[in-house]
This record gives sequence, structure tokens and C-alpha cells, in this order.
Amino acid sequence: MNSSLSTSQNNELNLVVPLGGNSFITKKSVNSQAAVTTNGWINWSSASEVFSVYFRINTPGILKLYGYLNVTDNSSSMIQCTLSGNEPHIIKITGSKRKEYLLGQCHITKVGYVKLDVQRISKTGHVFANVQELFINGSAVDQNTVFVKNNECNMFYWGRRGPSIHLNFYLDETCKENVEWFYSELTVPKGCDPIGSFFMANGFGEGYFGIQVNSETERKILFSVWSPCETDDPNCIPEGQRIKCLRKGSGVQVCEFGCEGSGGQSFLRYTWKSETTYKFLLHAQPNTTNASTTYTAYFYAPELSEWLLIASFSRPCIQTWLTNLHSFVENFIPETGHITRKAYFDNQWIRNTEGQWKPLHKANFTGDETARKEHRLDYDGGIENGRFYLRHCGFFIDNSANLDTIFSVQPKDKAPEIHFDLLGI
Repeated sequence: MNSSLSTSQNNELNLVVPLGGNSFITKKSVNSQAAVTTNGWINWSSASEVFSVYFRINTPGILKLYGYLNVTDNSSSMIQCTLSGNEPHIIKITGSKRKEYLLGQCHITKVGYVKLDVQRISKTGHVFANVQELFINGSAVDQNTVFVKNNECNMFYWGRRGPSIHLNFYLDETCKENVEWFYSELTVPKGCDPIGSFFMANGFGEGYFGIQVNSETERKILFSVWSPCETDDPNCIPEGQRIKCLRKGSGVQVCEFGCEGSGGQSFLRYTWKSETTYKFLLHAQPNTTNASTTYTAYFYAPELSEWLLIASFSRPCIQTWLTNLHSFVENFIPETGHITRKAYFDNQWIRNTEGQWKPLHKANFTGDETARKEHRLDYDGGIENGRFYLRHCGFFIDNSANLDTIFSVQPKDKAPEIHFDLLGI
């Protein structure tokens, strides 16, 4: 479904907001079958469901929302539409023929995201309404109104996941070469860790290392290394280009991954907690004998007061020290893309082959295509209390950072105290 641009008789711009890329079920019962699909809302039959639609207005003024709705033959339903917290608008829908209904109207006083909540009141048939898209117009609507406009390149999926954002660390010219170790710390504030969150602490040119929220009951420490073979199907990787696990820690599972590049993956199920600072340590060792590099990841669990080995992977066809050091936050579950995530990234250090520690104190703030092409603008980054932070999703309006902004913190003066002899290198 494409977003159409048309002009009404009073010269107002009419925009189509596809629900497949701009809406979420924000309240849902355990057994509900309701879903947001590329074609809109389906199985809307339970009294517990609330569908929410988001788009960003860039011009104060009048906003009007319409929908072409229908129900099944000889039935009717009553739904309630609430636009940005204003007085609810009650609508009665009748018949199987699609008809235009006014869903809400309000005066927008400031730039930012607008939210439309739609919920049931009553129905005589199986569903409350069949809805594919909304139409918006009014003096507040212009060509700078922000939402996911179409499903080109599977954008409904990526748009509902939300923008991924990164910190790309600058290395001092005196220590760019022979970076053997990368150390950092990560803290997630309370309430900023919904399901689908990936807080990636130690990223490098060939992989990534961080923590995830996989379900209400499962959390993981994840360490992955990409294969040099460029494919999304791990089964297509030639034997000579496969990532090999040399060793792994207690309880760690190792497998292959695909869909976003392919390679070797390791994870430890670990109930990490918000408001707790975790430490990440990454090691690289080029091997001249077989033209490969070994990457090893360690996770410091303050609950256990020790470093845990996650895994050690050998990557063929490359001999390198650590490069392209970065951190990021992303959401990997589209259904939770309306909930805000945030993490603090702090105390980044590198150590070269001479044993010299150097702090990393400057980073470039970047984003993926969802952010760069302005499908969504709910992202932010910067410095709080001397720490880098990244925040995204949730359709917040108080963001202030532009992409490609360079942030600097005061360099730390105390290097990490790590007993390398106890790591079993």
C-alpha cells in the first residue's frame, strides 16, 4: 500500500497512512488473535485490544483523520477513537460496504508525534471493523509529515522495528594500530528494556557482542562473528569460509546465524538486570599460520564477581587486530517498536599489543536507513552525566541529536584492572 498524495477541494493535502507500517497493538490479551499485517488489522474481535497509530506532524494546525471501514454483512459495531489524548470520538460502523468515517479532529499546537488509539465498545458481528489505512488532512498536514509511506524493501517490517542507532568510536592516531583488546561498560535504565531489545556494547569490523531481551522470561548475552562469505543463508557458506568455535564458556550455546549476513553465533542465557553495570571485554589475535583471526569475548557478571568466557571464534580469510569499534541499540521484534529503549555506554578503553591502555572518549552518532530516510524520527543520543547514551523507539518528541553529530566525554584516567592470566587465554 502506497501513501498517496492528493489535494482536496479546499487545497488541503490528503495523505494515506498505511496501518501495516505505522500501527501497533498496544493492549492485547494473552489469547488474542489480533495482528497488524501488511494489509492492516486482522482478527480484531476481542474487547481487550487497543490499536495505536503513530505519525509525526511538523506544522501546528488542524488535523483530521478519516478511515474507510466496514464490518460483516448485517452487523454493526461501535468503536472509540482517541486522538492524542483528546476527547474520545465514538463511531458506529455498519454494513459490509466500505464507507468513509471521521475518526478524529484536533488542533495540533506543537511539532511531534501524534497517536491515535482505537478500541472497541460493542459489536454484533465477528469483528469490530476491517481497517487497512487512514487518511489525514488539515492545515497541520504537509509533505514533511513523517511516517512509513509504503512497503518498498519490506519497509513495513523495518519501520515497525524502529530506527537502529550507533556510536562509532574514534581511535587516537597514536593507537590505531595493533588494537588487541576492547573494553566497555553498559547500563540499561529501569523500564528501558522491553522485549526485543539488543544493547550491543562491543562491536567491531567482523562482529558484535552485547545483551538481549528475548522474552518475559529469557535474556541472553550474545557474541557473533560474520563469515567472509556474503550471504544471508549460512548453509551456502563454503567450508573454507565458515566460522569455527575454538572454545566456549559453561552453559554457552553455539550455532550459525543468517538473514542479516551469516556466521557463527554464541549465547549464554543469563538474567541480566536493568540498573546494573555490566562489563564487556573483546580480544583479537591474528594468526599468520593459517590466515585467520581469533576473536574471544568475555562478560563480567557483577552478580558472580568474575569474568565469564562466552566464546572464542576463528574467522578465516582475514588477519587483523580490532577495527571499527562501535556500540548500538536496536529492536528485533516489530510488535514492540512502540516502546522506548535506552542504554548508557561508558568507560571505553582499548589495549594494544604493547600493553598500553588508551581511553576512547569521542564517538560519531549514526543511524540505519529507517532513521536516515526519515521513516521514523524517534531516536536520540548524546551524553548524560559523563556517559554516552542511545535512546530509540517509543515515538518520543524530546529528541535533540542529529545524525552524524560527534560527541565527546571527558577521558577516563584509570584503566581497567584485568587479571589477564585468569582469563585462560
